Amino acid sequence: MSFGFFRKLTKPAPAPVLERDHVVAGRTLPLRIVENDRARRLTLRIDAGGRGLRITVPPGLRQGEVDRFLDRHQGWLEQRLAKVPDRPQVRPGIKIPIRGTPHLIIHEGGTRGTVRQSQDESGPTLLVYGDRTHLPRRIADFLKREAKRDIEAMVATHCQAAGRRAKAIRFRDTTSRWGSCTSDGVLSFSWRIMMAPTPVINYLVAHEVAHLREMNHGPKFWKLCEELCPDTERCKAWLKRNGGALQAIQFE
Repeated sequence: MSFGFFRKLTKPAPAPVLERDHVVAGRTLPLRIVENDRARRLTLRIDAGGRGLRITVPPGLRQGEVDRFLDRHQGWLEQRLAKVPDRPQVRPGIKIPIRGTPHLIIHEGGTRGTVRQSQDESGPTLLVYGDRTHLPRRIADFLKREAKRDIEAMVATHCQAAGRRAKAIRFRDTTSRWGSCTSDGVLSFSWRIMMAPTPVINYLVAHEVAHLREMNHGPKFWKLCEELCPDTERCKAWLKRNGGALQAIQFE
């Protein structure tokens, strides 16, 4: 999401990256103001899940201009943030999707901090053992392990089909993108994708593997992506529609 206006370039001394809070419709969000030598305008973005705001500015821009820019787009921010889902905290009694299927979180005491998928009369459950205060972290660790197992296997399958090899596979909790591929073949994925349905996970992996051959989003890239994942369009639309809700879940 972005808004911007063009301004005349000047060459004042560069300013450092600034961080501060910004209040929108009663919500206090972290705001990062980032200088970019190539920027020709101010660009405002909302982080995935509504976690914060980022403004990219040309070098030497005065803070007063940033403030006025924010004031002009306050209404736009309010409208956009109103569409961002609430940020539920992972805790016992709520449901969290695993491979697209909602699981009820149940805390069980004990000394072993394990996590186990199960089923009871109410449906799928996620049993989390150990100290209650560590429950969010243990669920996050569980999703990381599941991501490593499933995604590494999917990468191997798609790499064989694409005739390419990944140099390394990494897992992170990124807020700006679900996956990435570097020019030297390092694939990165957000472990949060394990909350999406399996076909969507497969699409994301196919998307990043396709970048091993096509480092762009041109026609050849999308053709290869469709060959690796025939359900590309439907899965891409699902992630665009539902990804913000997955990014909003708090594991802290």
